[in-house]
Amino acid sequence: MNSVGPGLGFVLPVDKPPGPTSHDVVIMLRRALGTSKVGHTGTLDPFASGLLLMCVGYSTRLSEYLVGLDKSYDAVALLGVSTTTEDAQGDVINESRGWECLTADQVDEVLTSFQGNLEQVPPQFSAKKIRGVPMHHRARRGEFVDLPAQNIRIHQLELLAMDLPILRFRVRCSSGTYVRSLARDIGAKLKVGAHLVELRRTSVGDFSVEEGVKVDHLCDVSRIEKRSINPLRAVGHLPSVEVSQIDAEKLACGNRFHLKTQLHLSLWLYQKPEPLSPLLKLERVICNRERFLFSEA
Repeated sequence: MNSVGPGLGFVLPVDKPPGPTSHDVVIMLRRALGTSKVGHTGTLDPFASGLLLMCVGYSTRLSEYLVGLDKSYDAVALLGVSTTTEDAQGDVINESRGWECLTADQVDEVLTSFQGNLEQVPPQFSAKKIRGVPMHHRARRGEFVDLPAQNIRIHQLELLAMDLPILRFRVRCSSGTYVRSLARDIGAKLKVGAHLVELRRTSVGDFSVEEGVKVDHLCDVSRIEKRSINPLRAVGHLPSVEVSQIDAEKLACGNRFHLKTQLHLSLWLYQKPEPLSPLLKLERVICNRERFLFSEA
């Protein structure tokens, strides 16, 4: 358990309900903790629910190391209806009853074809920025841009249930994957069209939504403290190497020293027992030429 207050902060998993934007959750947490140093590590659409990893205090510097983690979702798609936003919030642009002729084998075959490395065109209505302007702002003004496809990876795509025209599926994918666009492309390949009607993010990296604090509890600092994650655990997926206390002190002064390791290290991270302690008690170090990150024990 971490101490919620001054210092270097922590990472907090939050279970967002449908409705609030990801930034709404940032604002709630800022108010609860009385600090502006709060950010999230990956946008979740307002209509979606599930896991947001929030970085608090100095741990906001960890965001770039968490935003690229794989993500898992449970999703529900409606076949036969295409919308402008690729979800239920948009206007209907096409309808088909071709789904009435689909078989389970056909659906399984199409889902299987989407596993692996793919190119995906992002939705026009998204937080993705073009020349500094979010796409959804442009789209609402009627400005539609030809977006280049981006490389993604679908690690796993599993059909959970089929009650046509409804498909329920689970996907584990690389960061940057739009599940709305995946539903769109599944519908297109089935030649019936589709859009997403429900989406729940169940995990980010090794963190599960089951660990998350409910948004309604963000006003309760004791609940936040109970659910908070030590920064060392948050970056546990990165290569690491232990060094001595003496070398840790050298690092704190900006000195260099030779590491007897062939690991490709991306970040230095070490702990000190007290904010004002002149000595450092090292637990673990992860290194980067560009950044030094400290976390209170």
